[in-house]
Amino acid sequence: MGKRITSQKRGRGSRRYVALSHRYFAEVKHKPLSAVSQFGKVIDLVHSVSHSAPLAVLRYDDGEIGYMLASDGMAVGDIVASGKTCEIKHGNTLQLGELPEGTLIYNIESKPGDGGKFVRSSGVFAKVLVKSGNKVKILMPSKKEKEFHVSCRATIGSVSGGGRLEKPFVKAGKRWHAMRARGKLYPITSAVAMNAVEHPFGSGRGRHMGKPSVAPRNAPPGRKVGQVRARRTGRKR
Repeated sequence: MGKRITSQKRGRGSRRYVALSHRYFAEVKHKPLSAVSQFGKVIDLVHSVSHSAPLAVLRYDDGEIGYMLASDGMAVGDIVASGKTCEIKHGNTLQLGELPEGTLIYNIESKPGDGGKFVRSSGVFAKVLVKSGNKVKILMPSKKEKEFHVSCRATIGSVSGGGRLEKPFVKAGKRWHAMRARGKLYPITSAVAMNAVEHPFGSGRGRHMGKPSVAPRNAPPGRKVGQVRARRTGRKR
């Protein structure tokens, strides 16, 4: 009998593979859109385990407390606005149709009203390229272009925390704690370095799989490892 491989254990969902979501600080979403601009004051900048960038704690004019991804250069005491007719400045949230071409933005909604889904990692930003009809073409951080509806909202500027990946972890223990906070497995052992009972690619002389890296189409969960089998082969005619 072999052992459960890592992909099986992850699918089982034991505590080792569950993120510690009870430690998450807050959920970051755009404030619901209103006809008039809503102003908020930055009262604190905090660290969140579930985000790679600092969060800004906002107190709005109506007394509500909200959270947003801090933009680069944001400080306590700054005033930010959200609405249809806001000023074009860093930290403000507007609809894409209201932004001029070339504006740097982040935390973009995938559809109007969902609160923001794209461009949220530390140090990243997207750029408004061109508006055509009810669509806006955005240059994403991956250098690919993506279209959004003009009613989708985004925050002007870039996400703070740039250069986060330039600092080395130095010690494996720090890396382990960082991965544990997100429910990630660390360290990861190469499959060909395992024993035969631990993985289909294990054992053998040296780092050699001993079988094709493409798993059989109807392989059971303990064997379904490696590359995804192509739907078809040969020249398309």
